[in-house]
Amino acid sequence: MSRTALAAEGLVKRFDRVTAVNGVSFTIDSGELFGLLGPNGAGKTTTINLLTGLARPDNGTFRIGDVDGVSRPKAIQHLMGVVPDESNLYPELSGRENLRFCGSLYGLRKSIRRARANELLDTFGLTKAADRKFGTYSKGMRRKLTIAAGLIHHPEILFLDEPTTGIDVASARQIRQLITELHKAGTTILLTTHYIEEAERLCQRIAFIVEGSIVRLDTLDKLMQQAEGRHVVEFSVSDGAFPSREVLYEGFPELTCTLIEGGALRVSAPAPVRIGPLVRFLEERGADVAEARAIRPSLEDVFVEITGIEAGTMKVNGTSSGNGKA
Repeated sequence: MSRTALAAEGLVKRFDRVTAVNGVSFTIDSGELFGLLGPNGAGKTTTINLLTGLARPDNGTFRIGDVDGVSRPKAIQHLMGVVPDESNLYPELSGRENLRFCGSLYGLRKSIRRARANELLDTFGLTKAADRKFGTYSKGMRRKLTIAAGLIHHPEILFLDEPTTGIDVASARQIRQLITELHKAGTTILLTTHYIEEAERLCQRIAFIVEGSIVRLDTLDKLMQQAEGRHVVEFSVSDGAFPSREVLYEGFPELTCTLIEGGALRVSAPAPVRIGPLVRFLEERGADVAEARAIRPSLEDVFVEITGIEAGTMKVNGTSSGNGKA
C-alpha cells in the first residue's frame, strides 16, 4: 500500500471578501507526481502557500507525512522542498554558494552540503556556471538552480509552483525533462501549472481548480476516458475571424466550442460533426474557412468541457512570472 505523502482536507483561505481557496481537499501518495491545473487566479499559488506555511488557512487541515501542518508549521519545514514561481535565491552569491547556504539552513553538515551542492550542480547541468553569480544566470538557469535548492535536503515532497512560466521553450523542455527524471527517481511532487499540455505530459493525477475550488480530480487515464467517443474538428481561417462562442452556441447548441491560439476554432461533440453546415454558418458571419480537420481529443477538450474555460484563457500571461495569480 502506498504511503500518503500529503493529505489536505477542506482548506479555505479568504482575503477580505474574496475566497481564494474554497474547501480544497486532496491526497498525494509517496512517489506521485500530482498536478494542480487551472488558470491564473484560480487559487493554485494560494494553495501552495497554505501547504508550505507561507499562509495560514482560515479553515481546514493538512498533513505532510504524519505531521499536522496547521498545528506544527515549523515541524513540516524540513519535510518539504519549495520552488516558488519567482526565485528566492541571492543574486550576489554564486550558484554553488546559494546551494551550500540553503543546505546550512536545513542543518546539513559542511561536508554533506558541499557534496550535495556538487551533485545537484552536475545533475542540473550547471557545473560550468557554478561559480558565477546567480544574478548573471539566464531565466532557465535560475529556474534550474532554484529547483536544485529545493532538493538540497532530500525533502519528502517537492512543491513546484509554475516551474516553466516565463522561460524560453528550450529551457522549459529541459525543466520538464528534469521533473520527469526526479519523478522516476521516486521524488514526490506537487506541480501547479496553467499549461494544459504540461499537466498532460507530466502528471499521473490532475486536479482542475477554478475560482478556488477543485471541480474534478482524477488520473490522467480516467480523465482522458471522458474524451473517448467524442468527435473533434479544428477549423482555421484564411481571412476574417470566428464569431463568438455565444453566437456559435446559438447555431449549434450541441457543440463544445473553443477559440484557441493562432486563430483557430475547435469544436467537439458526442456525434460526428457536420462540417458543411458549420462552414456555411461561419462564412455567413465573415470567417473565410481555409481548413477543417479531424483531430484526436486531448486533455484540453476535457478541461474545456468540465470547466467551461476556453483553452486560450489558460495561456494569458503565459510568458509572465506570476502577475494576477492567486
